[in-house]
Amino acid sequence: MCITSTINIIYVVRHYISPDNNVFMMSTTSRTGDSQTNTSDNQSGQRYGLFDETYQLFLQTFTANFMLILEHQNNASLYCPSIPPNLQGPIIIHEPPENFSVLNTSPYYPEVQHGGRYHPKTCLARHKIAIIVPYRDRWDILRRFLFHTHRFLQRQQLDYRIYVCEQAFDKTFNKGIVMNSCFKEILNLEPNTICFIMHDVDLLLIDDRNMYTCPSYPRHLSVAIDKFDYYLPYPELVGGVLAMRREHYILVNGYSTNYWGWGGEDDDMHKRITNKHLILERPPASIARYKMLKHTHQKLNPSRMKVLRTAHIRIDSDGVNNVKYKLLNTSFHHLYTHFLIDVGEQKRH
Repeated sequence: MCITSTINIIYVVRHYISPDNNVFMMSTTSRTGDSQTNTSDNQSGQRYGLFDETYQLFLQTFTANFMLILEHQNNASLYCPSIPPNLQGPIIIHEPPENFSVLNTSPYYPEVQHGGRYHPKTCLARHKIAIIVPYRDRWDILRRFLFHTHRFLQRQQLDYRIYVCEQAFDKTFNKGIVMNSCFKEILNLEPNTICFIMHDVDLLLIDDRNMYTCPSYPRHLSVAIDKFDYYLPYPELVGGVLAMRREHYILVNGYSTNYWGWGGEDDDMHKRITNKHLILERPPASIARYKMLKHTHQKLNPSRMKVLRTAHIRIDSDGVNNVKYKLLNTSFHHLYTHFLIDVGEQKRH
C-alpha cells in the first residue's frame, strides 16, 4: 500500500507540471504577455523533462527490484519444507523382498533415476548430496543397505545420488584411496555437487529425523550405534557416517592414503578437521542412531598407530591432492553408480 501511494503521488505531481495541463498554462498566459509566456513554456518544459526522466528512471528501477523480489518469493515457495512432513522418527528395518534386485530395475523405487539419483517431484530440494559408499565383497550387505537407505532419503526430500566405490582385486584394502578417488570421479561426473556423505555400507539409519542435509561444518552423523550400546566410544571418532561440504573436504585434503588394512584413517581425518580449525558437529544421540549389520571384520592394521602419530605433518602432502589410482570401470545401475578402482600396490619399506 505504501509503495502504491508513493507511485500515485509521483504521478499526480508529474501530471500537474506537465505542459499539457491546460489550466496551469491558461492561468500563466492571462497574467503575462506573449514573451513571458514563451519563457514560462520553456521553463515548464525543462522542469517537466527533468521530472519525467527521473520518473521513468524510478519506475524502471522499482519494476526491476519488484520483479526480483517476486521471483525470490516464488522460488522460496517452491522449495521443500525445511522439516519434511513425512518423517517417521524411529524406523523399523525390513529385510529386502526376495525379488529385490540390486542390478536390475527395481519396482520398489520407481522414482529413482538410473545411476541411483533421486530428487523430489513436488518441490525443489534444499540440499544436493552425494553418498560415497566404500565397498568390497559384501554383496548381501550392499543389497540391504540400498533397499533401506533409498526409502528414508526420499522421505527427507533430498536431491541425492548413491555412489558405490569398489576396490578392485584381492589386495589390502585402502579406504583413503577409495574415498579420495571416488570424490574426484564424482566431481568429474557432476561438478556442481556441493555436499558429500561418506557412509559405511554396514550402517543402517534407524531414525529418519537424523537429516542427511548439507551442514555448515563437518558433521559426524553416526553418533549412536547398537554395537556400542548407542554410546559414542570416544570423542575423536568420525568414522561410520560423516557429512562434509566440498570445500571442507578439499581444505583437509580428504583422507590420508597411508593406511593399508582396517583402521586408522578415520582418526586421521579427525586430526585433519581439528588442524584446519573446523568445528565438528554432531546431532543428538537420541536420533543419530544406527544398526550395524553383522559381517566378518578385517584384521586391524598393525602399523596404524605409528602412522597416526605423524598425521599432523602429512595433511597437505598426503590426500586427495595427490592420490594415485586407476578408474577401471564406471557403470550405472538403477539404484547406484558404481566405480571400480585400482588402488595400486602398498609400498614396502
